[in-house]
Amino acid sequence: MKEQITKRVHDLYWKKNINCARTTLICLSELFEIAIEPQTMRSAVGLHGAGGYRAQCGIVEGALMFIGIYLHALERTEDEIVSACYDFVSAFDREFGSLRCFELRPTGFSENDPPHMCETLTCNGIEFAYQYVSGITRHDCR
Repeated sequence: MKEQITKRVHDLYWKKNINCARTTLICLSELFEIAIEPQTMRSAVGLHGAGGYRAQCGIVEGALMFIGIYLHALERTEDEIVSACYDFVSAFDREFGSLRCFELRPTGFSENDPPHMCETLTCNGIEFAYQYVSGITRHDCR
């Protein structure tokens, strides 16, 4: 699974220049074998650091979108989905130390940054999200 994520993230970043939120959605949808509607993918086009504002991390945004889609498909209630999203964000924050793109990005931001600086972080974040979603689908939401 880790190798699959690493390869897919690299391809999406370097061959298609897909942002972190959409990359997260794509990878999780493939890992869990659930289709993501084209309109949903289009809605995530500006979710890399809140449209480049450097606020909420796109990995988090993409994972939250996926959790909502996936748990809805499993017929979970809205309250259960909200709770699962809250718990995911709390766990992500503990694991990675922040939810903010500006703080998570390996060297912050500058005009001379090379592309796709968050590739390793994206792989780790998607693996973390995969493990989280796998755990909540095996257990009841609180």
